[in-house]
Amino acid sequence: MGDRLVGKNAVVTGGGRGIGRTVCLALAQEGANVVVCDLGGSMDGSGNQEASPADEVVKECEAFGVKAVANYGNVASFADAEGMIKACVDNFGRIDILVNIAGIDRPKMIWNMSEEEFDQVVAVHLKGTFNTTRHAAPLMREQRYGRIINCVSEAYQGGVTHINYGAAKGGIASFSYGTARELGKYGVTCNVFVPRASTRMVQGEDVKKMIAKRVEAGFMTQEKADEMALDTMPPEYFTSFMAYLASDEAKDVNGQVFLTTPGALGLFSQPEITLQERHNPNIDGPWTFGQCAQIAKEKLLVNYKNPAPEQPPKEKK
Repeated sequence: MGDRLVGKNAVVTGGGRGIGRTVCLALAQEGANVVVCDLGGSMDGSGNQEASPADEVVKECEAFGVKAVANYGNVASFADAEGMIKACVDNFGRIDILVNIAGIDRPKMIWNMSEEEFDQVVAVHLKGTFNTTRHAAPLMREQRYGRIINCVSEAYQGGVTHINYGAAKGGIASFSYGTARELGKYGVTCNVFVPRASTRMVQGEDVKKMIAKRVEAGFMTQEKADEMALDTMPPEYFTSFMAYLASDEAKDVNGQVFLTTPGALGLFSQPEITLQERHNPNIDGPWTFGQCAQIAKEKLLVNYKNPAPEQPPKEKK
């Protein structure tokens, strides 16, 4: 057992299974007390609530000699999220670390996705991250210390069949950039990790078929698919990185998005303008259609390649 987080208190959402569970254990192994938050629902957000996943992780954390308690609230509920933060303060005295991992998946192509499927995924991922952060932020700001670590997926770059999931994860990335800038001067950091791991969200024949379809359709290279297969090992292989981000050693690491996999650690680029053409609107007036077409063709899109070019319709058998 390490001692880098001794005296620190953490809240981990989605802590009952998968990546959330191993993050709880990684924090506890370094000495942090943990509130293990897990609703106990199924991967798609349906099904009966089960207390047992969070309870089991509490026992595993306590085996490292730290304190741990379970919370069964729903991150999509503003009131429940407040209860998670309050549970940390009431049981351990204060909150130092917040890790937002709780999530569900309702994959559909955009032409088949219902309003409910979109809203439910966004509510758990994006609003859930806001809810817990909103309640933790004033406490961390007041004590001038805090570590907020949010979970995003590579789907935030534009995942086929995961428009709702990708949109929510992209929102979390943007949310994290802003949170880092707002809270940084108070000694509170906010960073993001983008994991690849063997969890119930990426296991099963449905996921394998989905990846095969992406390769077949040209949305993903076979090399990328093989790389993902290599990296879908248990999350225990990389969750020490979350403990690092939660530690004092990472006090100056803020507003960054990290790739974390069993085989690779990486840093994503920040959003930035890569090309631009300017004129003075006070002198030259509004952009004309002709100017827009010419500049796009000759300056902005010189090396551009359509990621999803139009294809002829398949012949009906």
